[in-house]
Amino acid sequence: MASLDYDLEKNHFREFYSDNLQILDGAKTSFCALINALVSHSGDIAISKIEGRVKDKEECLRKFNLKYRKDLEANEAKYEIKDHISDLIGLRVVCLYEDDIEKIKAVLDQHFSVIDVTDKISQMEKTEGSFGYKGLHLDLKLGKDRIEMPEYKAFVDFNFEIQIRTIVQDSWSVLDHKIKYKKKIPNQLKRRINTLAALFELADREFLAIRTETELEIQKAEDDGTDEVLDPTVAGPQKLISSNGNGLLTAFGLLKIANHFFSDFDAEAHKVDGFTDEIVSLEPEITRTKLNTYMKEGIAKVKRYKTDFEANENSKDTLNPYTMIRHCLYYGNKGAFSSVLTNASKETFEKWLRENDGY
Repeated sequence: MASLDYDLEKNHFREFYSDNLQILDGAKTSFCALINALVSHSGDIAISKIEGRVKDKEECLRKFNLKYRKDLEANEAKYEIKDHISDLIGLRVVCLYEDDIEKIKAVLDQHFSVIDVTDKISQMEKTEGSFGYKGLHLDLKLGKDRIEMPEYKAFVDFNFEIQIRTIVQDSWSVLDHKIKYKKKIPNQLKRRINTLAALFELADREFLAIRTETELEIQKAEDDGTDEVLDPTVAGPQKLISSNGNGLLTAFGLLKIANHFFSDFDAEAHKVDGFTDEIVSLEPEITRTKLNTYMKEGIAKVKRYKTDFEANENSKDTLNPYTMIRHCLYYGNKGAFSSVLTNASKETFEKWLRENDGY
């Protein structure tokens, strides 16, 4: 029962905390699993981590004393300490990009009841010349659809706070908490802290801009119906130029060609990037059109070779799209691309070519 007796309420809170610690921990684990599932099923949000904790009881008491006790007692407003600790259960979602924050919020809005929102991103961006921790805090409780579900029955009385941050914001928050005496230090040190915070903010923007521009480049490669065109401003004989600006093969060009020839192409970014780099290192002037030519000239033979190779009773290997591209490159220019196949693979392929020369 609420009162104005702090010592009494402090003891009541400690009893409440001890009596409910196990169920609080269960609620934290359950909420983490639920949010992880909801965000993952949304389809287009990359998450670095989702984690949670139950706030230490003495830390709860310190927070109450610092933020609420003075005003409550000045207004003679009776209180129970647990009612003022909104982050007794705290969750943190760390995503990759700033625009993911609003996407995650939209998912949570659909499945939880929102009690309160603290938008530290907007607060910081409206403050001229000030930099620091940015993120979105939501106070939530289970939505009406889940309150009746048996697996959540034990947790319906518990609200929780969730912090949504990017990786960069999360890193800054961790480091920011390690900087001592921020309010009472010389101005030149404050300026250095603000400069550092601004660099973190700039990094967030640049990561988002790079991702967006990369997606645009991929889309441009997909939409570009021609590989290379003549420069209309130059008279007479000329080198072909590409719509990508310099004619040379890029990861975007490789991706387009691979997706054209292989419906099951595994487009993991690091694989495409590394493979493109390997091809360019062996033929530095290779263009998208040249790679496309190698593929057109060799793909029929390589597909036939793949069928025979995998039908061989002594073979336990299969030829994936990357390996088939390697064979097309080798077939098209053995001098430049001798190293894209192992010696054993070259011997097997050469033997097949000799035996199937008329194909």
